Amino acid sequence: MTGLDARVVVRRPAFTLDVTLAADPGEVLAVLGPNGSGKSTLLGVLAGLLRPDEGHVRVGDELVTDAAARVLVPPHRRGVGLLAQQALLFPHLSAVGNVAFGPRAHGVPRREAEQRARELLAAVGVAELADRRPARMSGGQQQRVALARALAPDPHLLLLDEPLAALDVDATPAMRSLLRQMLRGERFDRPKQTAVLVTHSALDALVLADRVVVLTGGRVVEQGPAREVLARPRSPFTARIAGLDLVPGTACPEGLRTADGVVVTGRSGDGAALPTPGEPVVAVFPPSAVAVFAERPHGSPRNVVPVRLAAIEPRGDMVRLRAAALPGGPHWVDGLAADVTPAAVADLAVEPGAELWFAVKAAEVAIHAAD
Repeated sequence: MTGLDARVVVRRPAFTLDVTLAADPGEVLAVLGPNGSGKSTLLGVLAGLLRPDEGHVRVGDELVTDAAARVLVPPHRRGVGLLAQQALLFPHLSAVGNVAFGPRAHGVPRREAEQRARELLAAVGVAELADRRPARMSGGQQQRVALARALAPDPHLLLLDEPLAALDVDATPAMRSLLRQMLRGERFDRPKQTAVLVTHSALDALVLADRVVVLTGGRVVEQGPAREVLARPRSPFTARIAGLDLVPGTACPEGLRTADGVVVTGRSGDGAALPTPGEPVVAVFPPSAVAVFAERPHGSPRNVVPVRLAAIEPRGDMVRLRAAALPGGPHWVDGLAADVTPAAVADLAVEPGAELWFAVKAAEVAIHAAD
């Protein structure tokens, strides 16, 4: 049995989504991608809210969508639960009434549905709110109730659409931990939950997901185990959310050659030989490895590139300097970041628009195949 098996093709005048997904029972699949990459459209098809132009969706043993056969099982009958950014609780119902709604809609007797609801509310840590309406709950409390409501009908597939994005910083860690426990079957004596998680957060993907799929322009550009994809990104978007710098190009004996001919020296990210010259590769390095100079540095071997300072961003105890391309300079420096101390920024005495030099040692640059 397959937890999820889907091929989704949706055509729009200026956009086409063409994605194949599969998840084993109990597996959590994170879907990442920039705005406009197709994540919401994909969720709409999985939930039964959109009919694809081609493809199919199979949840468990049931075929719930088949474009060729014109099969489209309605959302409430396909065994799919949804937890979105906003809790979207029924304002006129108590917490227990909200959670019991799903089982009741599936024919479960009132007493049994309410008993299940109270057990789930206890499992998500808000048993004391059972008789309280949403208006008298905090955002974090509402989201816990919404999680219990999504799980109450025992869905075969749980869709998580940025479930932590609307929470404040105090509520987010507790809710993330709770989600992990519920998905892993560590609470309420539940089996592991098959789920698709849409998120922009690398931390959410690492904590909650087994595997990651990255969408760009309606296509899958990266996929694999969550830690591997985020530690060794192959696309600019993945590198950005993982907090890494990325430079695309083709392999050369020294490491990587960019499209405009600049050589970036580095080491193999796999611990083996560098890819064959001419193959597409990416160079990846942390912003903390980038040194910043007001004038071109000399001395130990470095990768050195001129940039224009685009932004200065506070990052806890560090400051992130974001680069942009100089007129006539290499375009691939756009978005590169360097993490430096506040003292270093003071010594540089620069503001956005200043011309600087970014430098990174070859030993800090990992070269990965870009496929």
